[in-house]
Amino acid sequence: MVDNPAQEDFRQRLTEYLEAVMDVPSVEVYTLQPLAGGTSRDNWLVGVEVDGEKQQLVLRRDLATTMDEQALPRDQEFLVMQAAYESSVRVPKPRWYCLEALILDTPFLLMDYVEGESIGKKIVQDSEFAEARLHLPEQMGQQLACIHAVNLEKFDLKFLSSPRPGFSPAQERLLQIRALILKLGLHNPVFEFGLRWAEQHTPACDKPVLLQGDFRFGNLLVGVKGLNGIVDWEFSRIGDPLEDVAWPCIRDWRYGNGEQKLGGIADREPFIKAYETAKGCVVDRKAVDFWEIVGNLRWAVTCLSQANRHLSGGDQSIELASLGRRSAEMQYEMLRLIGEMGL
Repeated sequence: MVDNPAQEDFRQRLTEYLEAVMDVPSVEVYTLQPLAGGTSRDNWLVGVEVDGEKQQLVLRRDLATTMDEQALPRDQEFLVMQAAYESSVRVPKPRWYCLEALILDTPFLLMDYVEGESIGKKIVQDSEFAEARLHLPEQMGQQLACIHAVNLEKFDLKFLSSPRPGFSPAQERLLQIRALILKLGLHNPVFEFGLRWAEQHTPACDKPVLLQGDFRFGNLLVGVKGLNGIVDWEFSRIGDPLEDVAWPCIRDWRYGNGEQKLGGIADREPFIKAYETAKGCVVDRKAVDFWEIVGNLRWAVTCLSQANRHLSGGDQSIELASLGRRSAEMQYEMLRLIGEMGL
């Protein structure tokens, strides 16, 4: 049953949709519960019973507002998840997607429910995840290598953003950051300094790969034994694999344990070594340093973009408003890292 009577119409429309896609006469939606986390999508736990068999799904639905940073629509996110699932990546099995707004007001997708905690602070600090924290660096490295090994020729993912001809993945990413700065009308010498430094130190990339695009705590489902699943694929793209390697090391993902670069749980080296072993490659640590700097720059700008969603009146949210304050922390971290490199 649905606890909130206001959800009854939502439940009924979802029930009718599930009966249609499952091709069964009757589906009972016995659970319809909003899930914590996520500022870009509306996520719900959906418990259904069909012919006496119960199963749990997750509904991922668009919010009414849009983000400034380019994100995939639900059908494309579904296809990326499907490619990852079929390539043995630890991703929930995608089930259906729907772009017809009349069904549930906005486009959505449904996937299997995977048990696990996604709230970064709990993963980093709670005692129940102590054993998981021991295994996560190796598991994260292995899974990221598996994502980067997805055969792009096997799956129809031509819709994914990729570097323009003549541009490296790093150059393309910097153009996107600069475009967002211009769109927001920001005039910040720290951003300009960071962009110019990065433009002068872009690393080469021999083979762009499928990127998860937001590989970090918050988008990883963690159980007591470690990594159970990887969710939120809306920022997937084709790019430099080391951008994904550096992203979980951004300072803002450490949840109060700033000395541990990998998400507040470990140094980044065990993670990188596990990635190297699984992928059969040698990672250029200086290139990872570059992408960590650019990641802090990207997140500093994105924080202001997210805060603008609140300030513009489009999406009133204390969480979004608070992100604007954190931009200064990322700007400082970017400058500190550039200073450490002595460049």
